Amino acid sequence: MLSGGRTKIAELLKSTAFGTEVVVKGWVRTKRGNKNVAFIAVNDGSIIHNIQVVADVAKFDENLLKEITTGSCVKVAGTLVESLGSGQPVEIQASSIEIYGTADPETYPLQKKGHSLEFLREIAYLRPRTNTFGAVLRIRHAMAYAIHKYFNDHGFFYLHTPLITGSDAEGAGAMFGVTTLDLNDVPKTPEGAVDYSQDFFGKPCNLTVSGQLEGELGALALSQIYTFGPTFRAENSNTPRHLAEFWMIEPEVAFFELEDNMELAEDFLKYLIRYALDNCQDDLQFLAKMYDAELIDRLKFVVENDFVRLDYTEGIDILVRSGVKFEFPVSWGLDLQSEHERYLVERHFKKPVILINYPKEIKAFYMKQNDDGKTVRAMDVLFPKIGEIIGGSQREENLDKLRRRIEEVGVPEKDIWWYLDTRRWGSAPHSGFGLGFERLLLFVTGMGNIRDVIPFPRTPKNAEF
Repeated sequence: MLSGGRTKIAELLKSTAFGTEVVVKGWVRTKRGNKNVAFIAVNDGSIIHNIQVVADVAKFDENLLKEITTGSCVKVAGTLVESLGSGQPVEIQASSIEIYGTADPETYPLQKKGHSLEFLREIAYLRPRTNTFGAVLRIRHAMAYAIHKYFNDHGFFYLHTPLITGSDAEGAGAMFGVTTLDLNDVPKTPEGAVDYSQDFFGKPCNLTVSGQLEGELGALALSQIYTFGPTFRAENSNTPRHLAEFWMIEPEVAFFELEDNMELAEDFLKYLIRYALDNCQDDLQFLAKMYDAELIDRLKFVVENDFVRLDYTEGIDILVRSGVKFEFPVSWGLDLQSEHERYLVERHFKKPVILINYPKEIKAFYMKQNDDGKTVRAMDVLFPKIGEIIGGSQREENLDKLRRRIEEVGVPEKDIWWYLDTRRWGSAPHSGFGLGFERLLLFVTGMGNIRDVIPFPRTPKNAEF
């Protein structure tokens, strides 16, 4: 029993306490019946399944029953009985029904019919009431919980890194500026540039693209930390794989080299997917039935297979020798595209792949340089259907090498002096990676568009709700 005097439908559907009086509260999915009896399907979001409420028409006011329509919110008191129909074990014989909120059937957008995912994005404030998004959001919660549980159980500390920052961790430049300056009367320096000394922080600031750099500082004191929070990219990308606001999980571990990092990534991903299989079966089965028949087999594929460790150079050779006509070119020095990554996973190895030792020119400045002078100790974890799901590396702990590299890529030393200082005083080998939470959810739910695994997607020209 919950506060408010109700029992969750998820609990009632497992109950065998027939003959007991119960109270449920929720939203009406459907109502059908005849002149003698009304069958009302009620859902409260605790589980994908509805509970059927059976109302004897003779015992209820006719006007009350008319107001019970799809979308209305009700409180039902009655007796829990064994269901005679197929599909669910129990139902409620209603003794009283109270309507909390009506829903005009002429204007309520979610009628009992199929709605396209594109249409549902336009009414994102209502889509959690659909079976699809109820399932996605319950899985999203389960994955967030599993992430915290995994790291807590493995002795990691949760570090809150800043959302407002003066540095660009990726060196990509696609950042959202943060300012309190009057945009209609921007103060200027004598040279005509924006005078940020008059801004709130006294310098240019942005929303973070990653908590990694600050996470490294935490790892070089607490040994092993993780961040889990929102990140922001101002890329003008209207694709099924990009959001302007998304969540990232970024562990950083001192005394970890690349091999340790790969072991952590594989163990972490397998734990999360196993957790989904063990705890979200009803929702996964619904999504598999509606959207992706191979979903559960693909999740088991990851859990049941050892990940292949593959050198980037060898991966390029495999792709070149494959004879496949890829849309994007393949040659040493180019980054792999999703089609290349999926070929390696789905067709060549038939296992998840961890690709390592990338050319330094296509990777970030902080990655540890190999002795060959050409490659860095980077790693990408590649999954079926979506390609890269994790990107990480061993970090460069040598101050001289790091300074030369940031000079090569043009990162101003004055912006990350504090990061360089950790290499001056008690530097240590350390590694970490980033897992995009929504990318993980795309894989776990089988949904085809990243906008459908976050409650309120932020994309170019779209910041509704």
